[in-house]
Amino acid sequence: MADVVVLCYHAVSGSWDAELSVTPAMLERQVAFMIGRGWTPVTFSRAVLDPPAGRAFAVTFDDAFASVRTNAAPILAGQGVPATVFAPTVGVSSGRLLWDGTDHWVDTPHASELAAMSWTDLGELADSGWEIGSHTRTHPRLTKLGDAGLAEELHGSREECARHLGRPVAAIAYPYGDVDERVAGFAARSGYAAGAALSSGLHPLGPHRYPRIGIYHVDEWWRFRLKASRPMRALRRSPLWKAPASSPA
Repeated sequence: MADVVVLCYHAVSGSWDAELSVTPAMLERQVAFMIGRGWTPVTFSRAVLDPPAGRAFAVTFDDAFASVRTNAAPILAGQGVPATVFAPTVGVSSGRLLWDGTDHWVDTPHASELAAMSWTDLGELADSGWEIGSHTRTHPRLTKLGDAGLAEELHGSREECARHLGRPVAAIAYPYGDVDERVAGFAARSGYAAGAALSSGLHPLGPHRYPRIGIYHVDEWWRFRLKASRPMRALRRSPLWKAPASSPA
């Protein structure tokens, strides 16, 4: 039986101290650690739907920050790691990633960190072996939406991604990790085979509510190793675990 770990990153910057940003050095060391311990790197959909035997890990990036293309892609290429990017279609089309959790950076020296990858950037990553998934259209809290809003955000974003990239889209990541049974059901009916969550525990609730370990600015070496360790993952799967249920972005 496969042992699967899915890591969730956002931005990758050497100068941005936002909670959702890690430095290139952190990413490189963390990924090298997983590979050095015998973990096989795979895309998110492969990790969820068809993991290789033994130990497998997936590197995922929410939001399609331009810094992922600039800073993360070369690091991962050098280590032979195919990652997954979840793209919010309106943000990618506009070139700016603005919503509750990023908007307070607009009038700061770090405003340029909110730049998004272009569809061309995402297509090039897909051509190199990365998986491109949806992160909805406008990055809302999905459990707060009615049926019409869910259809637009889930089905609409999948159609937009497929049209721009010229390939089918199999996976979605729920903004803020905000998902319940109703939202997961909508995702399945919208044609997604897998859905990425950020739940308080690590017990999979089916392929459309698959948990990830969020990695943030504070997760220096010892914290990362603790989060990825078998004892901590076992604790997070247990009824004893209580943690915040949503991501900062």
